[in-house]
Amino acid sequence: MEITLSQLVSLTQGRLRCGDPDAVFTGMSSLDLATPDDVSFLGNAKYAQQFSRSQAGACLISSEIDEAPQGMALIEVDNPTMAFSAVISYFAKQDDAFVPGIDSKAIIDPSAQLNPDQVRIHAGAVIMAGAVIGDGTEIYPNVVVGPHVRIGQQCLIYQNVSIRERCVIGDRVILQPGCVIGADGYGYEFSGGKHQKIPQVGIVEIGNDVEVGANTTIDRARFGKTLIGEGTKIDNLVQIGHNVQIGKHCLIIALSGIAGSSKFGNYVTCAAQVGVAGHFEVGDKAVLAARSGVTGNLEGGQVYLGNPAQPMKQELKVMAMLRRLPKLIEEVKALKKQLDALR
Repeated sequence: MEITLSQLVSLTQGRLRCGDPDAVFTGMSSLDLATPDDVSFLGNAKYAQQFSRSQAGACLISSEIDEAPQGMALIEVDNPTMAFSAVISYFAKQDDAFVPGIDSKAIIDPSAQLNPDQVRIHAGAVIMAGAVIGDGTEIYPNVVVGPHVRIGQQCLIYQNVSIRERCVIGDRVILQPGCVIGADGYGYEFSGGKHQKIPQVGIVEIGNDVEVGANTTIDRARFGKTLIGEGTKIDNLVQIGHNVQIGKHCLIIALSGIAGSSKFGNYVTCAAQVGVAGHFEVGDKAVLAARSGVTGNLEGGQVYLGNPAQPMKQELKVMAMLRRLPKLIEEVKALKKQLDALR
């Protein structure tokens, strides 16, 4: 594919700083790997040296950049990272063009509801009784859509995803390979000398524009719903327990675990390897730093760190004190020797 510099300006809603509007580009790349035929971007000041040495033919920049390497065209945009996403989409759209159709090797129950002219179902996919698939949705090989599942419009369900019975998926949802939606919650009661399984008869409901990462698991509710709010983005290898409620536009990063019946407000950020114990609430716009352990309710609008999670400023003071502890112990030992000598 090709794109001219003037088309790039229009695509990114930017302003041409310098360069030939008729110049043609055939690809995109990072600053250090780009060639004169490529478009690149400077989204972080720490890559300024790469920018100064880059061979890119054109670069998306912020208003803070004054000069460019010789021969490089510059397009000023409000947010170079977001603008470059539009460039990536432009070059990728040919490969990802949606072509409706149902592969002959897909297995679709006659009672499933879908329009064969408006969906794409790949080989090996299984659509079970009573499932509903919205227009524009693409289901990749070896996906299993359970009985009476409802999937909205323009979703991407990638390879080996399992969606169990009665779960509800909104519009424009992306489920990355291997994720499991609606497995039984981890519910047992110790009775009669053994762990007895408690029936898990609820569902998972996922809002519009959610993305769920590879090999992430979201458990069905014991009863009622496990809820994932609109616009939330969940990374790979995350575990979300039964009856958890995640608000809108949250970010949940890899290897985090959220135990049953906990609740997140809107715009919560949960960094990598965070653990949230069951039945606790985290308020709107809270940030849980990496490896934090949540063992109580947390107010919104603050950054938390540590185990148990505390406001970051408070926890950093504690960490600073702990680093001083070996020296303090040596000082106490020295003082004890002096005291013993005086005695």
